[in-house]
Amino acid sequence: MTLNKLKGPFLALVLAGCMLLLLLHPEAALSAALRGLAIWWDVLFPSLFPFFVISELMLGFGVVHLFGALLDPLMRPLFRIPGSGGFVMAMGYVSGYPVGARLTAKLREQNLLTRVEGERLVAFTTSSDPIFLLGAVSVGFFQNAALGPCLAIAHYGSGLLVGLLMSFHGRKEEADAAATPRSVAERTASRSATPPPSKAGGIRAALASMAEARRRDGRSFGELLKEAVQSSLHLIIVVGGLVVFFTVLMELLNRAGVMSFLISLTGGLLSLFRFPAGLNEAITSGFFEVTLGAKASGTAAAALPFKAAAAAFILSWGGLSVHAQVASIWNGTGLRYLPFMTARFLHAFLAAGFTLLLWRPMMEASPALAFPWTPVPGLYPPAAGFALLPLLLAGTLLLSLATAATGRVLRLLRPRGSRPRS
Repeated sequence: MTLNKLKGPFLALVLAGCMLLLLLHPEAALSAALRGLAIWWDVLFPSLFPFFVISELMLGFGVVHLFGALLDPLMRPLFRIPGSGGFVMAMGYVSGYPVGARLTAKLREQNLLTRVEGERLVAFTTSSDPIFLLGAVSVGFFQNAALGPCLAIAHYGSGLLVGLLMSFHGRKEEADAAATPRSVAERTASRSATPPPSKAGGIRAALASMAEARRRDGRSFGELLKEAVQSSLHLIIVVGGLVVFFTVLMELLNRAGVMSFLISLTGGLLSLFRFPAGLNEAITSGFFEVTLGAKASGTAAAALPFKAAAAAFILSWGGLSVHAQVASIWNGTGLRYLPFMTARFLHAFLAAGFTLLLWRPMMEASPALAFPWTPVPGLYPPAAGFALLPLLLAGTLLLSLATAATGRVLRLLRPRGSRPRS
């Protein structure tokens, strides 16, 4: 209760301090705002806006229900979320933050996910996109194209591990609320949104689920496209505003000497755990904004394996700018921030640890393994993400179908005496 009473005055004091710094350093604030605006216009707008529009169209046409029915045998046992989470995972990994949070919020608004399922889903689908990781970070910031596969495996592999660990999140809450009418309604809606494949054929049932979702939506293509563009424009403007805000905030904190104090504090913590203190600026910048932190990690005064681990840590944490974007997208969905923040810290530490563990086998023992998987430097248009999306969806779909087929074969091979009576 005391903390809640102090939170309002504390935030008011912080905002008043920011306003004072704006008045004292107007030119620096304007320059930082222009830098943030350039990042939004040159990078975020062309890379995220198409994915926002296409994801809205897919929701309206029932494509999410189609993949939800097909991916249900894979997603429920592994991550304890409906099959529609497989589509969110593919879109989130290909297009990067905050697309996974956006789709999770849309599914939550349509009652296709319970609150706990939404928190599990967004915990491991908030990640960097591969174009930024391979192109901007590996080639642009580190000038080392062979680093890309190591960072990618550490980042996305630890993200999937976070998803497996987050399947334990909320189990007690689900058990306690299982008998309440609202909980029953939420679970029923979640199950009906992604029906399990029927004996008549999983693909046929999935297509029927897609057709039913399209019939319930009822909007024409023109209406759907117009509303998708309007909604996506609103979201991308919010994302841009937050990027500009945090860029200006970091500049003002730097002018006030706060960043120097935080950098010194981070350096002391790194030295305490026997990590190079030269990573302090990168970690501190990445705590606020992922692009600035990843760029600083490439020029840090430390050995290359530790710089790569710092970049993996920053990419997985996402920065407070991404956290603010996710929180703004969640508004009205009932999803809680604490599980998300915990998952981001867990993802960051796991990704950094995996990078160090993979360094010797991938970068020292056989660095030639990285060559076939590294794209040509300079070929990183935002549209390249669209080529990755069908590949990731197809791979996930094949894995889900194989899981369902294996389960069916095991049921057929089970002795008759052990089969449950109908």
